[in-house]
Amino acid sequence: MKEKLFFRQLFDAESFTYSYLLADTESGEAVLIDPVIENVERDLRLVEQLDFKLKYVLDTHVHADHVTGAGKIRELSGAKTVVGAGAKVDCANVSIADDETLQFGSFTIKALATPGHTDGCTSYYIEGMVFTGDALLIRGNGRTDFQQGSSEKLFRSIVDKLYKLPKETKVYPAHDYRGQTASSIGEEMRFNARIPSDQTLAGFVKVMEALDLADPKKIKVSVPANMKCGQLQGA
Repeated sequence: MKEKLFFRQLFDAESFTYSYLLADTESGEAVLIDPVIENVERDLRLVEQLDFKLKYVLDTHVHADHVTGAGKIRELSGAKTVVGAGAKVDCANVSIADDETLQFGSFTIKALATPGHTDGCTSYYIEGMVFTGDALLIRGNGRTDFQQGSSEKLFRSIVDKLYKLPKETKVYPAHDYRGQTASSIGEEMRFNARIPSDQTLAGFVKVMEALDLADPKKIKVSVPANMKCGQLQGA
């Protein structure tokens, strides 16, 4: 008996980005979360090999470290692009707001607005899994020092929204830089050094203010392109 919900985690070695392919194996309808433009051919080949049809391509936020493959995939497959409403990406087919849902086959994805890394950050919950983008990482969280970043907003997003999910909920972020592929809400509440369950807002803000991080190498190209669904300037 084959599993009804197909799940596959994909990886981009340059930006350390995770992309996720989910599909209803009965209907064949599928969604792809956080695709990277350099991997579009790889991802679409996998979709074709498995006899799926992409219905939606979802971005968790306007990425600063890579160009999204969403627009190119839409052009090649006819899938609709989805971005959080707070991102104000006018070219997206769907600007999804907090608590709104999308359907593919018999499955429902629920959008959770989780701003703080950027205004438009959106996590996606389905079947005991949450795809957290750069809001909540494995033993960490997204930075808040550029692109509408706010430590206060991110604290509220994590503590008041993500940490309210069942502790067994599996956490799948948009990135990991230490070879970890997944976590859980319960694990992060216990072991996340920046924002454990007993962290205070003041403590979290202090932690974030102490970070001294270089800008992502591709930020000047990625952000403008991603505001246009991955269309590079001059293209």
